[in-house]
Amino acid sequence: MEDTTMPPCIIRTPVCLALAALFSTPALADDAPAAPLNTVVVAGSRASQLGVAESASAGIVTQKQLEARTVYRPGELLEVTPGLIVSQHSGEGKANQFYLRGINLDHGTDLRTSVDGMLVNQRTHAHGQGWTDVNFMIPELSSYLEYAKGPYSAEQGDFASAGAVSVHYANTLAQGIASVGIGQNGYGRTLIADSPQVGNGNLLYALELFKNDGPFVNKDKYRKLNGVLRYSEGSETNGFNVSLMAYKAHWNATDQVPQRALENGQLASRFDTIDPTDGGEAHRYSLSGAWIRTDADSSTKVNAYVVQNQLDLYSNFTYFLDHPDTGDQFEQPDRRITLGLNASHAWRAQLFNRASETVLGLQLQSDDIHNGLYDTQARVRTATTREDHVRERSAGLYAQNAIVWQPWFRTVLGARADYVHNDVTSALPVNSGRASGHQFSPKAAFIFGPWDKTEFYVNLGRGFHSNDARGTTIRVDPKNPDTAATREAPLVASKGLELGARSELVRGLQTSLALFQLDYDSELLFAGDAGSTADTGRPSRRRGLELSNYYKLANWLTVDADLAYARTRYRDSDPAGRFIPGSIEGVASLALTVDNVGPWFGALQLRYFGPRPLIEDNSVRSRATGTVNGRIGYKLAPNLRLALEVYNLTDRRDSAIDYYYQSRLPGEAAEGRMDIHFHPVESRSVRLNLVANF
Repeated sequence: MEDTTMPPCIIRTPVCLALAALFSTPALADDAPAAPLNTVVVAGSRASQLGVAESASAGIVTQKQLEARTVYRPGELLEVTPGLIVSQHSGEGKANQFYLRGINLDHGTDLRTSVDGMLVNQRTHAHGQGWTDVNFMIPELSSYLEYAKGPYSAEQGDFASAGAVSVHYANTLAQGIASVGIGQNGYGRTLIADSPQVGNGNLLYALELFKNDGPFVNKDKYRKLNGVLRYSEGSETNGFNVSLMAYKAHWNATDQVPQRALENGQLASRFDTIDPTDGGEAHRYSLSGAWIRTDADSSTKVNAYVVQNQLDLYSNFTYFLDHPDTGDQFEQPDRRITLGLNASHAWRAQLFNRASETVLGLQLQSDDIHNGLYDTQARVRTATTREDHVRERSAGLYAQNAIVWQPWFRTVLGARADYVHNDVTSALPVNSGRASGHQFSPKAAFIFGPWDKTEFYVNLGRGFHSNDARGTTIRVDPKNPDTAATREAPLVASKGLELGARSELVRGLQTSLALFQLDYDSELLFAGDAGSTADTGRPSRRRGLELSNYYKLANWLTVDADLAYARTRYRDSDPAGRFIPGSIEGVASLALTVDNVGPWFGALQLRYFGPRPLIEDNSVRSRATGTVNGRIGYKLAPNLRLALEVYNLTDRRDSAIDYYYQSRLPGEAAEGRMDIHFHPVESRSVRLNLVANF
């Protein structure tokens, strides 16, 4: 890659933080001059985080590393975050299921996800709080990904207790891209993208056409159209961009099925379904802009966006338990307009006669939401459970200061103050109302070293996630108006502690180790499928460790090896038990990447997540899941390459997810049966991709 020069980096400015890692910025000494950095050469391997990162569990993944991933679906690109599992329990158009730090994050609660500065998590969503649908993401446009686990960064607010993942799109592409892919199970993908010069800047465009049926008896028939149009001027540190994004999709869904239906022959195969009319359609349209200005001692960044999301989702998880004649299918429509603003200013100065960097930031968000819950049969409404119009407003202020006290000791101290206001108008007037909440969240990081290319970290912080606004004003269960419902607090606090180390002592090897504890005040959540709050508000604790390794063994071979383990328990006593259903315990991944072997290149990825308790007393557990994906490619010409990708190489018959609950199949007793319900990992499939650069 060509030589590149950048101005001094303000550590707590998001873009500068990323560039600091990409350009291997050293730690500031207490007498560091405020002068431009020297010209450096950017390498394709992972950049050093020594002197840059604020914890052992934070990092940056370069474009080169992202390109090496073999992903079945766009959301799996986020699995470059060590310890994160991205799964699915329904049709491909539905938001993914996430697991991190011992938490079943459902569709995104407590994992703050942003793409190009826009928060993806959707508050007060019809299906689940924090709904994170990243199917609009185009991996080829990603310039880098940064992650930070735990509630330790003042910049990260709502949904960031377990972690935050930010995907950054490029303003320009080094070369145009034309890609065509075909494969088994009805797979097809076409992508064209480029960024020609227009006027004083560049106009980046990308158009993606995608289809996939999957291995299911009731074909997914997932179809999506995806586009990006961006104009930018200047550089990553001094410039602006304006972007339009559009995504539209529809699909059938094979939701989780009961184990007994497979064992007694009611299902033809593990890929069969009980209700073939499940599925959905979605679209997302956004207009966003970003502006950044950086000089020798300061940096200012502003980004603003408006997003229009719409979803119609049809699901049936209990089959004929509640409605023996018509079935239990339900519809969850959700349409919203979200306005967001993020602004920050950072500057370098002397404080206590030491080199110091300070950042002040403001985050505003407004959501205007219309959603509901309806009984349906074959996607035709038969009854209304609830209809709501929700207006949700939030504001967050944060400040953070980094000081280098000694060449071997630095601190990062910060705090944020958050306020949220909910206004709910419900079809059932008794559940209408207003609620507001606020929280002050201090943060602290103490970094020691480096000694022998090794740093040590102590991190503490308070975080939160917002609750579904409907749960903050609810008074009665809409399905049983004579039954009182438990109200949620607008904000649920979390507290985190982490001890960590990061080392590059061995040449070519980057290792980090983190020991963490994460406490929640309450596990009470609004159940979108029922239209009411869940029945547990118990406090919880998760303790665990994470080990991450990146080893560049040779110019042609790199190895990523990550391990994570968590012990999860409720903190109070209850006869039901103290295990938290669905909490992930063990995660492991191994990725081998081969390049520069003549015209050949390839990758191999092993992914494992272990058994999980499915009930509070741990008497019912899921099985472990393991998959292997692989790629082998050949460079036909300098700008033309062909790649063969194989998913689930060993054709494992594992589950992507498991649940344990009550359901009823035709012919069963009225009370139904408790059973394990699973969604299968897709069978082995092959895809062939031809990519040309121009």
